Amino acid sequence: MTHFLWFILIGAVVGWLAGKLIKGSGFGLLGNILVGIAGAFVGKVVFGLIGLGTENVIGEIVTGVAGAVILLWLITFIRNRS
Repeated sequence: MTHFLWFILIGAVVGWLAGKLIKGSGFGLLGNILVGIAGAFVGKVVFGLIGLGTENVIGEIVTGVAGAVILLWLITFIRNRS
């Protein structure tokens, strides 16, 4: 249960940070959590492909924010093309 709460908390922080970096505002609590979770997944995949991993909470946040920024950039790119 504790791991799940940390997962949600880190997801919210990551989503909020990515929202600040890309759009200048957050997406609300639920939106931040969803963006953070998806971003953490994308970040893990991308960092794994280049041979990098994380060992602590700060590394997880950095990886998650990088992944969330990539994700938000892709979403913005796709929206602007249509």
